[in-house]
Amino acid sequence: MRIYDPYTPTLDALRGTNIEVMFGVPNDVLQSLNDQNAANTWVSNNILRYSNNVRFKYIAVGNEVDPNNGNSRYVPFVLPAMQNVYNAIRNAGLGNQIKVSTATYTGLLGTSYPPSSGAFRDNVRGFIEPIIRFLVQNNQPMLANIYPYFSNPGSNLPYALFTAPGPVVNDNGRQYSNLFDAILDAHYAAQGRLGGGNVEIVVSESGWPSSGGSVATTGNAGTYYRNLISHVKGTSGTPMKPGRSIETFLFAMFDENKKPGSEEERHFGLFFPNQQPKYGQLSFN
Repeated sequence: MRIYDPYTPTLDALRGTNIEVMFGVPNDVLQSLNDQNAANTWVSNNILRYSNNVRFKYIAVGNEVDPNNGNSRYVPFVLPAMQNVYNAIRNAGLGNQIKVSTATYTGLLGTSYPPSSGAFRDNVRGFIEPIIRFLVQNNQPMLANIYPYFSNPGSNLPYALFTAPGPVVNDNGRQYSNLFDAILDAHYAAQGRLGGGNVEIVVSESGWPSSGGSVATTGNAGTYYRNLISHVKGTSGTPMKPGRSIETFLFAMFDENKKPGSEEERHFGLFFPNQQPKYGQLSFN
């Protein structure tokens, strides 16, 4: 599971469960972690304190930081914070267990179609290229939030929901029958242009809202989640990266009924706020 900030009750509940955890450094903490001693303290308080019986797998240092959005003020702080958290994890002897990265998203891409033409926006390169270099040098994965829902799915809903009867996009012989793979491969192509073609991408978020938009229905969302789970559990991979499963985190566990912003943002949960399941039984095994 992925949690976005340190929350003691959640971490205590995870003790002894054997659940692998992606743990977030909130964006508003990034600047403070540009100091190595502060990063050491943060890791000690939030990771080492629990690491004997909580299975931390990834640390996401920042989420969707982008020179072009409201998170732009955090851009200078992401890489130094990643480096300092990585050093603290390695010095604690957990470097083989816990990977350190940051969570990006498709908004960083200037080109995503066809997938092989995927490229970061020109004004993003100065931010993301040193991060990719760090990941390459230290054998760490990239984390990416992948949302077909936010890519105009109404234009071809079956393509977005994994229900297209056959290939929809032919990209120089690579056949795409679902939008998820196309977006993911566009990210791989963009990384490859900056020397990160072999950096594995872990999908740190993907989901579909059940209300708040014309194609945001319980039926569509349930179809998306079921088909996404089936797809990423398989070994077909993507056309650009065949033969592998795709590690993916579903967003989100619960509807965020008090979340500000657009209505759809409050309806991504697999469960209602009262803890009742929205889509019946979903098979994760």
